[in-house]
Amino acid sequence: MDIYIIIPAYNEEAHIKKTLQSLVSQTKPPKKIVVVDDNSTDKTPDIISEFATKYDFIFSEKINTVSNHEPGSKVVHAFKQGFKKLDHDYDIICKFDADLIFPTNYLETISNYFERNQKCGMAGGFCAIKKEGSWVIENLTNPDHIRGALKAYRKDCFKTIGGLKESMGWDTVDELLAKYHGWEVVTDTSLLVKHLKPTGGTYSKKAKYKQGEAFYKMRYGYKLTQLASLKLALKKKQFGYYFDCLRGFYKAKKEKATFIVTEEEGAFIRKYRWKNIKKKLL
Repeated sequence: MDIYIIIPAYNEEAHIKKTLQSLVSQTKPPKKIVVVDDNSTDKTPDIISEFATKYDFIFSEKINTVSNHEPGSKVVHAFKQGFKKLDHDYDIICKFDADLIFPTNYLETISNYFERNQKCGMAGGFCAIKKEGSWVIENLTNPDHIRGALKAYRKDCFKTIGGLKESMGWDTVDELLAKYHGWEVVTDTSLLVKHLKPTGGTYSKKAKYKQGEAFYKMRYGYKLTQLASLKLALKKKQFGYYFDCLRGFYKAKKEKATFIVTEEEGAFIRKYRWKNIKKKLL
């Protein structure tokens, strides 16, 4: 299966060389990699150029959306600009972050999942962070969820869900929409990807309400938003995060923010979420 990878990057000189080296060293190398430099002010462009010169399947694209550092819209905008530069002769399309080190068998393993299971619409491993000298799975990760840092989609699934949404919550709604359309999301706990930067470490202060806004846009409703916000606050060990989510939800509701799913998709999402909650409680 032919794999295309798009990597949005902004000021990643400390990490991107390790990311690209881990990808060119795969047992199943990708067919194409596009690194989208979002107007970096460090040596990121030089490192990308170095790899693009050495490997003919690596390409560089430069854009400028640096004025908006909020999670979600910026990174997806960069991804979409990279996607425009690719042809459509891929079987698997990946959105990877520029601060990851992949095990050498990563692409081969996820490719096998797609080949063996025709219902597999998305597949991936888990982000691991260094803690007390060991690499452990990030506590924000659910066993059935693929982090936004390392998304991989089957072509047909990607097209069916309409690509990625330029909004906070894009890396949750993609999986929910995939399931709505009958696709399976496959995760592999043996595939640990080293995550070199803490999640959310560069988010702006304005972004603290964005998660609640995302819950509103995904049509969670108030009660489900309360539970989801409380769960995240406990995982982050920041109880104030719970109230920030609720403020973001009400802010989006007051401003009549545009939903990113239809009413029918929203009904499916709520039913699916409540079903999983009840299953865990029982």
